[in-house]
Amino acid sequence: MDTLFFENPSAEEILRAGEMIKSGGLVAFPTETVYGLGANALDAEASAKIYAAKGRPSDNPLIIHLADPSDAEKYAFTTPEFQRLAERFMPGPLTVIMKKREIIPRTVTGGLDTVAVRVPSHPTANALIRAAGVPIAAPSANLSGKPSPTSAAHVVRDMFGRIDAIIGGSDAEIGVESTIVTLAGEVPCVLRPGFVTPEELREVLPEVEVSPAVTGRYEGVPLSPGMRYKHYSPRASVTILDGEYSHIAAFLADRPECGKLCFAGDAEILAMPNSREYGEKDDPSSQAHLLFSRLREFDDLPEITEIYARKPSSGGVGLAVLNRLIRAAGFNVKTL
Repeated sequence: MDTLFFENPSAEEILRAGEMIKSGGLVAFPTETVYGLGANALDAEASAKIYAAKGRPSDNPLIIHLADPSDAEKYAFTTPEFQRLAERFMPGPLTVIMKKREIIPRTVTGGLDTVAVRVPSHPTANALIRAAGVPIAAPSANLSGKPSPTSAAHVVRDMFGRIDAIIGGSDAEIGVESTIVTLAGEVPCVLRPGFVTPEELREVLPEVEVSPAVTGRYEGVPLSPGMRYKHYSPRASVTILDGEYSHIAAFLADRPECGKLCFAGDAEILAMPNSREYGEKDDPSSQAHLLFSRLREFDDLPEITEIYARKPSSGGVGLAVLNRLIRAAGFNVKTL
């Protein structure tokens, strides 16, 4: 397939990309979280193309992206709780799961009777949705299971020749996917953490819970994206190191051939071969911004077969970083 690349998209190119989506094509585009791979969410065949292009399991639900929170009522049975969340966090990096309306095909929802709704704040994403005139179903624009793309270059590497067009732009501002909270159960529950933290959600809905699957193994049918056992993984195996810095540094010093993922202030580790930093130790937002791009950098080093990563904290946005890293590692954590 010939893939068009709109590096610095004009208004006319955005309109052209919108027509591609409306007519059943696949277009990758930037958002504030990561780059997405979009199709017409009302077209079952178009949505099925997403799974084929990514190599994504068909029971893994997609998120539908809207231009305005008020559009959600057309596609889901919205609730007062949704309205309160939308008023506070939309547009922005929050996805809300609700019971779906029949207009949304089950190929979009992984066979579930619920639908995940998001309103991105990125101006290009918003313009594309408006140009398409339909909701856009979009997971991250990467091969399934690999680290999510935070730059246009990542998308080109994974998707060129597989989809109709790629819209370029700057690197993703946030760097991890949106927070997902479901309103389909008895109590609102976070299924995937992101930049909107559980603490912030509880300022709006005080009884928000966090699913054990956020940091634990989940073997059932995925209720949202990001719940699978292993995900976001580079080619090399990943192990999370948990312990005192001196113990971790000593452990890594004996493994010069391995990849090392540490914090910006870890001078001793950064002086070792094959080291990368992924943000400040006490700044999980900086970790979120860099995590996926750093994991992808190791894919450019074919001699690296093992990666050891310092464990992040689980507070605030750190919970999102830990969630992504622990799945990249397949829950392989070594305590030192």
